[in-house]
Amino acid sequence: MFLVFNKEKIQTYIVSILTVAILIGIANIERLKIVETSSNAKELPIYNVQTEENKVSLTMNCAWNADDIDSILETLKKNNVHITFFVVGEWAEKYPEAVKKIYRAGHEIGTHSDTHPHVNQLTLEENIKEIENGAKRIEEITNSKINLYRAPYGEYNNTVIQAAKQNEYFTIQWNIDTLDYEGLTGEQMWKRIENKLEKGSIILSHNGTEHTADSLDMLIKNIQSKGYQIVKVSELIYKDNYTINNNGTQIKTNE
Repeated sequence: MFLVFNKEKIQTYIVSILTVAILIGIANIERLKIVETSSNAKELPIYNVQTEENKVSLTMNCAWNADDIDSILETLKKNNVHITFFVVGEWAEKYPEAVKKIYRAGHEIGTHSDTHPHVNQLTLEENIKEIENGAKRIEEITNSKINLYRAPYGEYNNTVIQAAKQNEYFTIQWNIDTLDYEGLTGEQMWKRIENKLEKGSIILSHNGTEHTADSLDMLIKNIQSKGYQIVKVSELIYKDNYTINNNGTQIKTNE
């Protein structure tokens, strides 16, 4: 009787130990799943901003020639508007006077990479080098620190975003594309923009296109006629305490 009781007791202990081991194993598996899901989560740039203010940002990528920079700056000055230029490092080195004019006119400059590569094909280290080198060229001309980055071709993946974050850059996309690089006229651009405008929008344009410079005055006036104030990106985005939802909208948190 004594031996039978011990055997049953031992069996009970074994079952209990196995149960605990199984539960611990399940918990570890779930924890690993959470970590894996977190590490694989899609990181996003800022496409637009959730805000109650009637503000939008007009941005201009500079990667080609600089023939129309004087005209663009004159139009912006005439309308008392300041925007954000995203400048490629090689462009800055080739056209340093244009960069100086943009900066001295009170506009904001962000980096658009150094050599305008397809960044999704680059490693983390290569992406960091593109951001750092592009910014360095601009900073040497303006003597001003940069903290905004726009990836070439609108490409991005987790590696691209992480490269920017490691260097404390905000990665800026857009939610409205003028398609000026396709040779659209000002009227065609406005037709694309008009019904998409909303508070916190970020608009993409380019210098060196066929109609951007000669359409800029009309576009600015039309945007303003809708009740929107055009501001630099740094005046639109949140610098801290924010999240970015699945649509790329930057949202202020209460933290």
